Amino acid sequence: MSWWQDTVCYELYPRAFADSDGDGTGDLAGATARLGHIAELGADAVWITPFYPSPLADGGYDIADHTGVAPDLGTPEDFDRLTSRAHELGLKLIVDLVPNHTSDRHPWFREALAAGPGSAERARYLFRAGRGPSGQLPPNDWQSAFGGPAWTRVADGEWYCHLHAPEQPDLNWRSPEVRSGFADVLRYWLDRGVDGFRVDVAHALFKAEGLPDAGPGQHRDPLRNHLMPYYDQEELHPLYREWRTLLDTHPAPPGAVPPRDRVMVAEAAVFDPARLARYIRPDEMHQAFNFAFLEARWDAKELRDVIDASLPSPGGGAVTWLLSSHDAVRPVTRLGSAARARAAALLMLALPGAAYLYQGEELGLPQAAVPDDRLRDPLWERSGHTERGRDGSRVPLPWSGDSAPYGFTTGAPDSTWLPQPDGWARYTVAAQEHDPASTLNLYRAALRLRREHPAPDPTAAPHWYSAPGDPYLAFRRAGLTCVVNLGPAPLAWAELGVTGRPVLASGALEGEAVPGDTAVWVV
Repeated sequence: MSWWQDTVCYELYPRAFADSDGDGTGDLAGATARLGHIAELGADAVWITPFYPSPLADGGYDIADHTGVAPDLGTPEDFDRLTSRAHELGLKLIVDLVPNHTSDRHPWFREALAAGPGSAERARYLFRAGRGPSGQLPPNDWQSAFGGPAWTRVADGEWYCHLHAPEQPDLNWRSPEVRSGFADVLRYWLDRGVDGFRVDVAHALFKAEGLPDAGPGQHRDPLRNHLMPYYDQEELHPLYREWRTLLDTHPAPPGAVPPRDRVMVAEAAVFDPARLARYIRPDEMHQAFNFAFLEARWDAKELRDVIDASLPSPGGGAVTWLLSSHDAVRPVTRLGSAARARAAALLMLALPGAAYLYQGEELGLPQAAVPDDRLRDPLWERSGHTERGRDGSRVPLPWSGDSAPYGFTTGAPDSTWLPQPDGWARYTVAAQEHDPASTLNLYRAALRLRREHPAPDPTAAPHWYSAPGDPYLAFRRAGLTCVVNLGPAPLAWAELGVTGRPVLASGALEGEAVPGDTAVWVV
């Protein structure tokens, strides 16, 4: 079994993880100093989100140099020290690859604007003439995922496509220069010792020939994503087979995993299981994020349906489970309570396959309320101040102390990249460290037990004790059984045919019964 098939990977958002120099922004040196926290938690790998030079129009995903390090986050040498320290601690290191778009400050886009219509420089992007008598209308009806048209007009009259913010022009993946340029990006980071890549919006690189209209309801029903002319195009898969070959053959530097142990993870918002499975065929990606699980409500039937649709893994790759990310509302808030979030964690970590934890999830952080004047997410402006965006999950972590900045920085409390709420002292690592009932110690115990009870086949379906339609979930993973009570009445696990003793619970048990919104592991 390969390491990535049942790995637990910790997502590290560098600007909000730990600050080393007192400027209020997390950085690579701060992350390096705090990697021990991730190792002690019991994670196997770290995925670090973009640390590249960026004007921060979209939290770092608008990249001006795909092989650079943002000056406010450190230097290339700081990245090398992070990689080396991760490997010393036994952690694999995964970095973000953002191939759908660049920043509008990227040299390629500046060259495209200067070169003008019909130029080779513009062929790297999706520039088109507009519709209407004077080209005053966008080339088609495509909408940005952040609100408004997916097209912006430039001074010479042409329009360029951006499925996200206007500061993020989409690349033209039918350009040989784009294709070869990103192969060089992959080689660059492999030479610096990374163990894999998480591929941002992996379903969006190619757009349908002719750029046809998409019709009404765009971005409102994710289940229809695969029907959009800008998503899930067949040309993606030959590209990912090329990248897989590169990962499997490019020499590895000392300390990194061997070439065939590298991993490539698709952030593909494709909700049809059969279509998502195409991304993790044996010669393409290794993993694809299971967004259906992340977005499922606290409902036994809905969760069971997602699990049954995901296992056994139809593509042969690893099923990945996640409850949170830098793009999602934190589970405590999204699911409605800390009790549900703790129970959901035990459910996720008992399932066969890989799991992704977002920083702060192990502390039980709720979604933070960020004041209007401190919001950075482009969704806030693009929606006309109707959608607050994702900043509430990107607030700097609380490490210690009774008030902001909670050990995140040595700078002033109001210097942090995003403001930390009052009342977070109880969530700090220091406050939870020695509390056996804390969420931090729940996660530590769960990851230890998970490692002691590995799933023999992380791509296979579990053995179910519960039936579809029951108000609870109960299944066996190797020698460990997970029972999750999503209903209001206490549930006796012996009545389900489950035998053994409880070794971990998300809340207080009632004898051999599981209260509502509680999970237990039995061996």
